[in-house]
Amino acid sequence: MVEGTAKVTIDDEVKTVTENQSVYIPLGSVHRMENPGKLTLTLIEVQTGSYFGEDVYSRGQGAKG
Repeated sequence: MVEGTAKVTIDDEVKTVTENQSVYIPLGSVHRMENPGKLTLTLIEVQTGSYFGEDVYSRGQGAKG
């Protein structure tokens, strides 16, 4: 997280992530990120592994890769 605070849900676990912190989202995990505050949320996403794409709006179809 570069700036702001994020509420991150990974499967059934909810975490608060603030500036200079990071979170790992395992492949296939159901996840969501939201900005609970009024300040701008700025983050850097880093993907690793053999699949570098998006599962845009195909919820429920599982992870690709």
